Amino acid sequence: MTAYPHLLSPIDLGHVVLPNRVLMGSMHTGLEETGDWGRVAAFYAARAAGGVALIVTGGMAPNREGGVFPGAAGLYTPADIANHRRVTGAVHDAGGRIAMQILHAGRYAYSKDCVGPSAIKSPISPFVPRELDEAGIEKQIADIAAAAARAREAGYDGVEVMGSEGYFLNQFLVRHTNRRDDRWGGPYENRMRLPVEVVRRVRAAVGPDFIVIYRISLIDLIPEGSTWDEVVRLARAVERAGASILNTGIGWHEARVPTIATRVPRRAFAWLTARLRPAVGIPVVASNRINTPEVAEAVLAEGAADMVSMARPFLADPDFVAKAAAGRAADIAPCIACNQACLDHTFSGRLTSCLVNPRACHEDDLRYDPAPVERRIAVVGAGAAGMMAALVAAWRGHRVTLFEKGAEVGGQLNLAKAVPGKEEFRGLVDWFAGQIGRAGIDLRLRAAPGVDDLCGFDHVVVATGVVPRDPGIPADPGAHVLRYDQVLAGAPVGARVAVVGAGGIGFDVAEFLVHQGPSPAEDVALWAREWGVGDPASAPGGLAPEGPRPEPPARAVTLLQRKPGKPGAGLGKTTGWIHRAALAMKGVEMRGGLAYARIAADGLHVVTKDGPAVIPADTVVICAGQEPDRALADALAAAGIPHDVIGGADVAAELDAKRAIDQGARLAARL
Repeated sequence: MTAYPHLLSPIDLGHVVLPNRVLMGSMHTGLEETGDWGRVAAFYAARAAGGVALIVTGGMAPNREGGVFPGAAGLYTPADIANHRRVTGAVHDAGGRIAMQILHAGRYAYSKDCVGPSAIKSPISPFVPRELDEAGIEKQIADIAAAAARAREAGYDGVEVMGSEGYFLNQFLVRHTNRRDDRWGGPYENRMRLPVEVVRRVRAAVGPDFIVIYRISLIDLIPEGSTWDEVVRLARAVERAGASILNTGIGWHEARVPTIATRVPRRAFAWLTARLRPAVGIPVVASNRINTPEVAEAVLAEGAADMVSMARPFLADPDFVAKAAAGRAADIAPCIACNQACLDHTFSGRLTSCLVNPRACHEDDLRYDPAPVERRIAVVGAGAAGMMAALVAAWRGHRVTLFEKGAEVGGQLNLAKAVPGKEEFRGLVDWFAGQIGRAGIDLRLRAAPGVDDLCGFDHVVVATGVVPRDPGIPADPGAHVLRYDQVLAGAPVGARVAVVGAGGIGFDVAEFLVHQGPSPAEDVALWAREWGVGDPASAPGGLAPEGPRPEPPARAVTLLQRKPGKPGAGLGKTTGWIHRAALAMKGVEMRGGLAYARIAADGLHVVTKDGPAVIPADTVVICAGQEPDRALADALAAAGIPHDVIGGADVAAELDAKRAIDQGARLAARL
């Protein structure tokens, strides 16, 4: 008897029966652009072998002007078809099915050749799109239909027509981007003409026995977005035009509302899928922040969707479905929606991977093969780097002893999980703890081994982490000064706080300090009110007319940095704006370009370009970076004991779990 009867039940699409209700959503990984199609095939085949019912590829451009960036992968030529056949063949050999997403970027294309319904520049691209004439629109339709036909020739089981997230078809639907007054603009029946005609022509090009998914935007989260009546009207028209499945998209890329970051509650938008489902007769797929089998099962059991789409969870663990089906859900490596190695990489032009699983998109070059000789390995420090090194070494067959000076594993991850909006880190620490136990690792807590304790091991891995850096600001007697780790551990803090240092830790501490009450990341209604998310049935685009209404801040916080410019400029590519906006909504003052003179009972004394000033504060919190804890490494080197240094003990420029976990995995893979 499975714990997930709805999730693991088959679904009949008419010409094909899928074995379960899990769709792997589209992600742009950058693999196709490498030109190494064996690597692309290995990535998708691993997910197919892991049991997902249907995979959707990253977006493939139907023509050059529709590519997300110059040189974006597509399906244009016979050579392209041959390359894609390698992918579909590998997926089919692994027992899976795969659909190719056809993505026309429209005005989102980062190219001077971009096109759109009207010549209105996107805020996320420097290029003004060329307004298409009648012949230009016909060319786009024909190219999308031709791409679908080529996908079938390449062995795909279906295609997904991308009609959401503010891309080309979505741009025609709303007055925000469509100012036309011909038959492709004006009243909604004209604005929806393009996506409906595209689906009709795609169906005609591929025949009846082929999956055609339409990705529909349920809530645009932009001004002048679609109303709910328009969403339903489009869904029904797309169904009549020949779609097999309606997959749901949430928000445009330019929207000022987070939709998939870790501070968004799980299944935050399933209520919209539940509303759409009874209005159509084809399967509807729920998406966004569904990251565990329990959450997915609940969405399906409640009748909120026919299938669930999960994308990044399959970066974290390609065997997600197989583990759930085998009763091993606790072994599923969790997606924490951090964006650090996936979306941040994508929007920076780098190859996608995963903070939790460094093998994602590196299946060929990072392998955990059995070790030829069993060795006794000591890993000192059970933070992110040490835990990952210990696990990979144990998985490969080494005998591993993991030492941790504290009372629990997790290291700096335990600080992260205390920050409102980062609750997903709790599950990551729990997963590491569970895997350490199941891998047979000898875990020794409250243990700080010295050289004599380690000399009997074949190899030592030093992952002793970091210590907070003291910036050397003079402090008067009676001044209340705390380190960031003390604050996140629960030390009492005054009503007015100055935070010294505006890096990632400074922003996390500020978030922690202004928060009170339940976390919006765990309460959909509270989160929606905080970010101004309304109901598209009454507010076009789903933006609440009254705007964001966050809870009042618990304290008055000033966030400071020495360097001039906007604090937070170095935060994550796709999440930095979220952190800045969240603190601004809480009234946090952010200041840069000043020097710290001293800390006194009345606050932080600084020097600005205008002269001396005082930042009133009852408490000053130091978030001025970290230094490597290398005492053990230095002692081992002096004793001539072979060792490696990883994680914060190696480089402590910023707390970086992504780098630490990757470094730990790669070291252990070659031991």
